[in-house]
Amino acid sequence: MQANELKLLVIDALEDIKAEQIVVLDVTGMTDVTDFMVIATGKSTRQVKALANEVSKQAKAGGVQPLGIEGEDVGEWALVDLGDVIAHIMTPQSRSTYNLEKLWQVSEESDKQALVED
Repeated sequence: MQANELKLLVIDALEDIKAEQIVVLDVTGMTDVTDFMVIATGKSTRQVKALANEVSKQAKAGGVQPLGIEGEDVGEWALVDLGDVIAHIMTPQSRSTYNLEKLWQVSEESDKQALVED
């Protein structure tokens, strides 16, 4: 399955279980580990666990075996690694604390500065 198809599968799985604030980050130019990070919020630890389970279940149904699932037992932050797509599913508090969107954001000004310094 292509990365874009897998990304859409993950988004659909998250929407099926009513995830909130779904954000897709294209990180192809930042890392070789994955192409897309999908970040979503679950209202509770129970919903975070259910969302991670649904992503895993639908990926398997689509012929993609997850490379790993982390944090599903606690439910504050679950990660489903599908290779080309990594899903981060977090409670509102965890999402606010770790702010992955900001972590993976690179402004044009930072890019220009890095080029000048090289």
